[in-house]
Amino acid sequence: MRYLTTQQMRLADERAIEKLGIPGAVLMDHAGRAVFGEVRRGTVGVVCGKGNNGGDGFVVARYALARRERVEVVLLAELDDIQGDARTFMEAYRRMGGSIVCATTPASVVEAMAALHHCDTLVDAMLGTGISGEVRGVTREAIEAWPEEVFTVAVDTPSGLDTDTGEPCGVCVRASVTVSFQWAKAGFENEAAQTWLGRLVVADIGIPAVCADDEAWRALGLD
Repeated sequence: MRYLTTQQMRLADERAIEKLGIPGAVLMDHAGRAVFGEVRRGTVGVVCGKGNNGGDGFVVARYALARRERVEVVLLAELDDIQGDARTFMEAYRRMGGSIVCATTPASVVEAMAALHHCDTLVDAMLGTGISGEVRGVTREAIEAWPEEVFTVAVDTPSGLDTDTGEPCGVCVRASVTVSFQWAKAGFENEAAQTWLGRLVVADIGIPAVCADDEAWRALGLD
């Protein structure tokens, strides 16, 4: 298994999207579909941040809705905060009849998370790779209120895990399954990370291998 640092993964994404011209929305849809493959039948709760990790979560919610599951989405932001590809998939989910609870204060986050205890699967789509330092604000509130007894699927990495070191950033979601995109992350090699990762699935989302191979990339002459 190959492991990439946060910077290496960011560069691979950039090469795929900006240099090869693969639409970011295509990669996001592939990512969300891979996560959806680990979702159990029944009520699906998805907790989304405002970035691309949240966008992956909206893809999962859309697929679950299409399968006629009961879907409950909590967004740790306002609807207007969502931009780019994440907004595209948020709107697609809403057009299919999906509802969203926006939780932007500590009290509303605690209330929204308490309402997810009955779910058969929870999807952690709050924070992606590249975080460092202490998790703060409403995301910390959500992690601390996470119903640990519920089967949890993490999008790319458990929220709160430093993907370069494998150590939690103060708090971290304890996943049952982590679906990491294209390559495992460097921090996952740390034995301490296993506590948070659960079962690790590395999903092919369509980023060509050449995007993470500097020598082969230079040979293409695209920079």
